[in-house]
Amino acid sequence: MTVNAVTDASFAEVVLESEKPVVVDFWAAWCGPCRQIASSLEAIADEHGDKVTVVKLNIDENPETTAKYGVQSIPTLLIYSGGEVVHTVIGAKPKSALESELFGVVST
Repeated sequence: MTVNAVTDASFAEVVLESEKPVVVDFWAAWCGPCRQIASSLEAIADEHGDKVTVVKLNIDENPETTAKYGVQSIPTLLIYSGGEVVHTVIGAKPKSALESELFGVVST
């Protein structure tokens, strides 16, 4: 499974209407810490894709959604369940810490 991109146009359908919890990685190509966590998010998507969907939203290309959710620092991970933000993770963290935070708020 790969981490797919979402846009302002596809956000509602892919994220808010999802049956599964969704982790949205707000990132930018110029962000070093964003690149650091990319492989961890790919691994989480591969290992836990049956329980959670992981997507990326480029903040430079999608300012509407970025502003709507008040994202001011990247990387920011917003975890959605039932169309609502249930948890926020700001900054680069190791895969184990990301999994711990993610599965601490998402029932598996």
